[in-house]
Amino acid sequence: MTLLHDDADSEKKACILATAERLFRDIGYLKTTVADIAKTLKMSPANVYRFFDSKKAIHEGVARRLMGEVESAAEQIAAKDAPAVERLRELLATVSKMNAERFVGDAKIHEMVAIAMEESWNVCEAHIQHIVVTIGGIIADGAKVGQFKVTNVELAAKIVCAGMLRFFHPQMIEQSSRKPGPTLDQMIDFIIAGLTLGTPDMSSGKTTADNNPS
Repeated sequence: MTLLHDDADSEKKACILATAERLFRDIGYLKTTVADIAKTLKMSPANVYRFFDSKKAIHEGVARRLMGEVESAAEQIAAKDAPAVERLRELLATVSKMNAERFVGDAKIHEMVAIAMEESWNVCEAHIQHIVVTIGGIIADGAKVGQFKVTNVELAAKIVCAGMLRFFHPQMIEQSSRKPGPTLDQMIDFIIAGLTLGTPDMSSGKTTADNNPS
């Protein structure tokens, strides 16, 4: 009985988030009210508040849902039976393209992302960490078989994400789209070349290639 109740609650939460996302896209996050969401679902606002205690909680739920889709795609790529270089290339390109598709080119969704970064940074930070860890897993696989010359996998994963910021960060994707700079493929090539040659070692400040001249 409890399981059925939990399933029904999960389904209602998902429905509220899907409706909220649609309204955020149609009329904007700031203009959307909990009453609008409830009306669209033919529910009372009190019923919506039973599942989410505030509009901010709904907003965070929508952001988590969109970011979760990106995380899931990244995990599926990382789990593939393919060389680490191929998986890393595909993951970086996929995250960039998915972020562009979900968060860029739509002023109302851009507004939602900007507010999330100001008011719900913990949600964004958790997403970033998830992507860093997934990338780190691929780098570790590559290091084990000698594809990547990396001694500090965590640092290397953070460096990769920092290098991809222009292609990962929704606001930077938007701002950089009409400015000169490397293409997505050029940036990925550069990152993979760096991992292959050796990344800085946090303890020494030298590259692994410097530490192992041969």
